Amino acid sequence: MITYLLFIVGFYVLVKGAELLIKGSVSVAKKFNVPSIVIGLTIVAFGTSLPEFVVSFIAGLKGNSGIAIGNVLGSNIVNIFFILGISSIIRDIKSGKETVCKQIPFSFFVIFLTGSLLSINSVLGIKFYGLTRFNGAIMLFFFFLYMLYTIKLSKSMELKEYAEEKKQENVLNAVILIIIGLTGLILGGEWIVRGAVKIAAMFNIDQTVIGLTIVAIGTSLPELATSVVAVCKKEDDIAIGNIIGSNIFNVLWILGFTSLICPIPFNKSLNFDIFMTAFASLLLFVFMYSGKKYTLKRWHGITMIFIYICYIYYLIIK
Repeated sequence: MITYLLFIVGFYVLVKGAELLIKGSVSVAKKFNVPSIVIGLTIVAFGTSLPEFVVSFIAGLKGNSGIAIGNVLGSNIVNIFFILGISSIIRDIKSGKETVCKQIPFSFFVIFLTGSLLSINSVLGIKFYGLTRFNGAIMLFFFFLYMLYTIKLSKSMELKEYAEEKKQENVLNAVILIIIGLTGLILGGEWIVRGAVKIAAMFNIDQTVIGLTIVAIGTSLPELATSVVAVCKKEDDIAIGNIIGSNIFNVLWILGFTSLICPIPFNKSLNFDIFMTAFASLLLFVFMYSGKKYTLKRWHGITMIFIYICYIYYLIIK
């Protein structure tokens, strides 16, 4: 009973910790006159991926690679098939050419890169099947290039700055929020990993399946909330950009950093999930590029939800 309780509470503490960390970090950034665009591209962008990062990093350090990798791949699959599926059912989502023709293909590239690195390791005769420290360094290099591209893109676009209240930011309160937020992230991540391992053992379920489903859905709650609210407010670019950006962060930043610190062994059964992650990005591109005005329609969303249900069913019977 305590295991289930800590597992559920862990998700709440994890998400709440991420919110407090973002709030505190933004306050400190404003205090020192950091531009809004920099805050958006760094603090907020990292913030929505913090739950996945903490869970995967802790799982990797503890040797629970199934949860570490399953969480990342599962979150990316959830993000596109489920979250964008739900969002587009609420209302048709329109996006810009830049997002559809560059950002979505890049999200496909990063998962292709992951699969390629695993294959290259095998060709080179490396007995360790997984992501090595060298692989992690390569992924972080591409992450750095992506951040440079994003910053360059933001500067080339006409950005509308939101009016900010002219008030004195209390640094002490902000630092307290950051500390509480980090504590929440660490505790929440620890409880989730511990609970997931015990639940998998209790029901004789592979840790990878737990990571691909329950843990992945739980750590994707910030993306779900952000995208649904954005769609309701007719902020389509935020709804799409939030998901695509999170998927790129999840693979390049989380898997890259985790494997750089601690090499991550891959179970070859995950090759199918890598394929599903790549397929999700490819299908999203086809849906939005083939239609008029780069639009994700309701029937697209229904199709994506159906595919996700079939995927979960496959994991269960497997």
